[in-house]
Amino acid sequence: MSKPPADWERVGDRFYRKTQIYTSVFDPDLELENYVVTGAPYSGAVALYRGEDKIHSYRNSQAAKPSIDIYSCAGKLIRQIPWDRGTIKAVGWSEDERLLVVTEDGKVRSYADLQGDYTPFTLGHGSEEHGVLSCKFWSNGLVALLGNNNLVAVTRYDEPRPQLLATPPAGEVMSWTVVPPEHTSSRSVEVMLAIDKTVYVVDAVECEDRGLQAGPFRHIGISPNGKFIGLYTDDGRVWVISSDFQDRLSEYESKVKTPPKDLQWCGDNAVVLAWEDEIHLIGPNGSASKFFYESFVHLLPDIDGIRIMTGDVCEFLQKVPDATEDVFRLGSTAPAAVLLDAIDQLEKKSPKADDNIQLIRANLDEAVDVCVRAAGLEYSVHWQKQLLKAASFGKSVLDLYNSDDFVDMTETLRVLNAVRFYEIGLPLSYEQYIRLTPESLVQRLVSRQEYLLALKISEYLHLPADRIYVHWARQKVRSSSTDEASICDEIVRKLQGKRGISFEEVAQAAYDEGRGKLATELLAYEPRAGRQVPLLLSVGEESMALDKAIESGDTDLVFYVLLNLKNKIPLSSFFRTINSRPVATAIVEASAIDQDQEMLRDLYYQDDRRLDGSNLLLYEALSAPDIGPAADKLKSAAKLIRDSKEYAPQVTALEDAQKLLRFQEAFEKDTGEKFVGSSVNETMSKLFKLGQGKRAAKVQAEFKVSEKVFWWVRLRALVGRRDWRELEESSKGRKSPIGWEPFFNEILGAGNTKVAALFIPKCTALTVAERIDMWVKCGMVAKAGEEALKAKDKSALEELRAQASGGQLLEIERMIGMLQRGR
Repeated sequence: MSKPPADWERVGDRFYRKTQIYTSVFDPDLELENYVVTGAPYSGAVALYRGEDKIHSYRNSQAAKPSIDIYSCAGKLIRQIPWDRGTIKAVGWSEDERLLVVTEDGKVRSYADLQGDYTPFTLGHGSEEHGVLSCKFWSNGLVALLGNNNLVAVTRYDEPRPQLLATPPAGEVMSWTVVPPEHTSSRSVEVMLAIDKTVYVVDAVECEDRGLQAGPFRHIGISPNGKFIGLYTDDGRVWVISSDFQDRLSEYESKVKTPPKDLQWCGDNAVVLAWEDEIHLIGPNGSASKFFYESFVHLLPDIDGIRIMTGDVCEFLQKVPDATEDVFRLGSTAPAAVLLDAIDQLEKKSPKADDNIQLIRANLDEAVDVCVRAAGLEYSVHWQKQLLKAASFGKSVLDLYNSDDFVDMTETLRVLNAVRFYEIGLPLSYEQYIRLTPESLVQRLVSRQEYLLALKISEYLHLPADRIYVHWARQKVRSSSTDEASICDEIVRKLQGKRGISFEEVAQAAYDEGRGKLATELLAYEPRAGRQVPLLLSVGEESMALDKAIESGDTDLVFYVLLNLKNKIPLSSFFRTINSRPVATAIVEASAIDQDQEMLRDLYYQDDRRLDGSNLLLYEALSAPDIGPAADKLKSAAKLIRDSKEYAPQVTALEDAQKLLRFQEAFEKDTGEKFVGSSVNETMSKLFKLGQGKRAAKVQAEFKVSEKVFWWVRLRALVGRRDWRELEESSKGRKSPIGWEPFFNEILGAGNTKVAALFIPKCTALTVAERIDMWVKCGMVAKAGEEALKAKDKSALEELRAQASGGQLLEIERMIGMLQRGR
């Protein structure tokens, strides 16, 4: 087998290689020259659509129907999207293989996968009036050039918010390109427009003329790393300049009078020009190489090279990686090249193998690392194996070597070789695979419905597989023509017990396809009630949705279902639904008491809950702003439960409430004070404060208020209004049902010690010590001494002497003397 350098091409001081990946790609009748071809990043899918400016003959009625055809790089048709929605002006791809289709009137369709489902949005900003001329795409967004030279940018496809950039000058735009946000100092998208003889750089704020004079430029392109710009002039020259327009790095003269149809970058270090069947590879310092083809050529740029597609072949053109060059360059004496030769000698059982090892012994670990890297960069399985054998041989000689990179590379190559197979058609390079990530690669396989390979790779790389199973199940629901019971059984058999599976997503797909019964059956296997309930409501299974919500214990979820039910079904049906579910009933009652008392009243009536209905009327009566409505509601509340003997106490209480309301209404008319809403005790208290003692006594008699309660209310009311004269009268010759100590405490608390002292002698039930303390609290130490003298309590007198002063001190000492003499 020939060595890799046989396919290398020297361009200046660098080597480039053109690797043939697939042959016999497209049907010879496809007429690829009549199609616009765009490829997704990371060797992704290829979209073809017939350009409006192409002249072609229709071979049959099927070909006459416009469509966007999505192929793999190997030419396998993945999906055909019929098109009848206006003139297509641009088709592009996002980094996650999302297909974007832009029409002349500014409408955009975003296809999130390769199955034909899309999300539409419009560009706005005059795109419908002026029309879209063309679009440029980058990994996460697009910019559209309108007929009036305005530029509209969309920086996110999941939340598209079209933004109008700064206004460019008038004039024909000969060519233009987009600088992605990650390569600009402002971190926002910039656009380069070739107008007249110069280039303008436009962002969201300003439009700047870069002052070039060599235009017009038929093509302009920026390198993947954003550092270099390629320009094709009208006189057939290619300029490569720095992205800040300060340095001209190289110049190439194509010597072709016809302008190329395309200019693209091959990685970050070469520019490719393409005519119909010819391409020029322009490397550093203006060096170039030419390649010729037998059919029409399309260029599909990628991060580390460029795919070249014709009807016959798919090739990958790139700069030869440094590791590959070290190993395979003719005459190379690099340690890795010597190690590879050693494995060749070992297979021949030649002793030179050991000589080679000894020759590079000092750099053997480096040689092993380079061979491992070079293996990952090879498309040929033969050379992958040879390089890994060389690395394995080298590390077996080393005393200490970390084999993690070697193991990772063998796993990676197994995955890469599997997806490069022509039936899959994902010819990822190692660098593309690392940038794409294994998780995204699995998602691409799922989008192509390559479920078995996706599962095997996920298992091999220890990745979660739940999204694969769910996608398979959704497609099964959409495409299967068998009966729903069989579909459900098959899906449940394969998905049940798998970690992270969402049956709700599968059920949603069934519902979207009009299979409501299947959706309901699948939802029964969804363990998360929060995901079951909304879809159950959508398919009309309200009772089941309510039961699932109650089982979850999530009151918010139950409330959500109840709101939906109330708005969706008649009120009588709603009540019948919740009556057998105490939790639901309790939640309805708790929310309706403040928000919908009319509905709550209907609920109690339908369920014959008389006491609850009466309590609700009482609640409304207490909240009523006027006496009339309050009285009516109290009357209704009593009437509702009057026929039931078990509610006799409640009826009595309601009748008393009505009676009190009539009293309060009369009091308000006579006094002008607010009484409604007060209790019986509060009503009596207000009457005492207003000097209406007789009316208070009438209220006491009417409502059978006890004497003790009545006296307490009277005492506090009189203290509150500071009616000391009336309180003094209370101390004369009357018996208090609450005793006289409360009088002392209440009056003393109000600060009147003189009146409070009047009640001390009447507190005969208290001990001497307690009465002494009461006199002291009133500031009458001498009176306290008299109490102590009567009780002949010398120790109490001694304590009082310590508290007394002035005349009271002399009096206390006199008492102590009297007590001593009496001995």
